Parts: sequence; C-alpha cells; structure tokens
Amino acid sequence: MKSRKLHKLIGLTLVLPMLGWTLTGLVFFIKPGYQGAYEQLSVKRHPLSQVLSVTPKKNWQEVRLVNTILGAHLLVKSSHKVEHLDPVSLLNKPAPTNLQFKALLNDAFSDNKARYGDIERVDGLSAQTSTGVKVTLDWHTLTLSQTGQDTQLINLLYQVHYLQWTPFKGINQVLGIFGLLLLISLTVLGVRLYIKPRS
Repeated sequence: MKSRKLHKLIGLTLVLPMLGWTLTGLVFFIKPGYQGAYEQLSVKRHPLSQVLSVTPKKNWQEVRLVNTILGAHLLVKSSHKVEHLDPVSLLNKPAPTNLQFKALLNDAFSDNKARYGDIERVDGLSAQTSTGVKVTLDWHTLTLSQTGQDTQLINLLYQVHYLQWTPFKGINQVLGIFGLLLLISLTVLGVRLYIKPRS
C-alpha cells in the first residue's frame, strides 16, 4: 500500500479518538465544574465544650480530640490501624443512628447547601441527596466523601481520554498501545510524504 493511502487510512481510523482526546483535553485544561465535583466535604468541627483528660496507651502513635454536633470524638492511630473511641470510656464509639448521621451530614452541608440540598434517603453510612450527590461517612476516621453526577461525568471523560473504553484493564492497555502506534505511524508517514517529492 502506498504511503499516501496508508496515511489517509490511519488518519481516518484516528478521527474519533483524536476528536475525543481534543475535546476531553480541553475540558481538563479549562476544568469547568471541578470545584464542586471534587469538593473535599468535611465533618464540621466545633469548639470543645468541656475539659477532657486522656491518658494515652503505649501503642498509640497519634491522638486527635475533636468535637462535632454529635459530641466529642477521640481518633487514635496505633500500629496499622485507626480507632474511633469515646474519649471518656476509651471504648469504641458506636456508629451513629440514622438520626445522628443525618444531623452530622446537615451540619457538614450547611456551608454549601446549594450543592448538597436535602437528604432523601440513608443506607447505613451512605446517603443520597436531593441534588443527586452520594455522601459516605468513614466512621473510623470521621471523614466524608462525596460523588455527584458531575463527578461521574468527569471520571467518564478521563476514561475516554485515556482509552479506558472497556471494563478490562488488559484490553485498555492494548488499545492504548495500538493508538500510540497508529499516532507514531501517522507522524512518520506525514514526514515521509513531506520529504518525498510527488511522483
């Protein structure tokens, strides 16, 4: 096959991938909606309402005493694990009830009510809001994570951009390598056609 025809064939093959790379790359450069999609939602801290004296154990490496709308929490990091304890009894602090969980979330939502709206349903330590955002609480570390429809869309664009078009990692790697080889071939053929005089 002549270089010109091969160049044209590879170019046509890469039309859709190049269009996808260009459009998604533009989104990643401008970053529209990133602030809300990847907002670091945190459990709201409040000033400690009482003086608490905690005697650390020998295996404790890090201790944090925080106060939320649910009261005081003792977060302890020891070898290979994190514990969430009651600061008075030093026993594991029980997970919140649905009512307590909602109170904790509403307190966290108060700084950005427009994004999170109202809690529509609760499933364990996860909640779905009226704005389509899913919020999950890690009780051991007392941290929140949030994922909205905008987060899912941006993640999908990442998959398109990096040729993660299937659920299988091996196939995606083959697609990526094949795409790069086609791109290199297109470049080499283009240079060759530029240098080689027309017959």
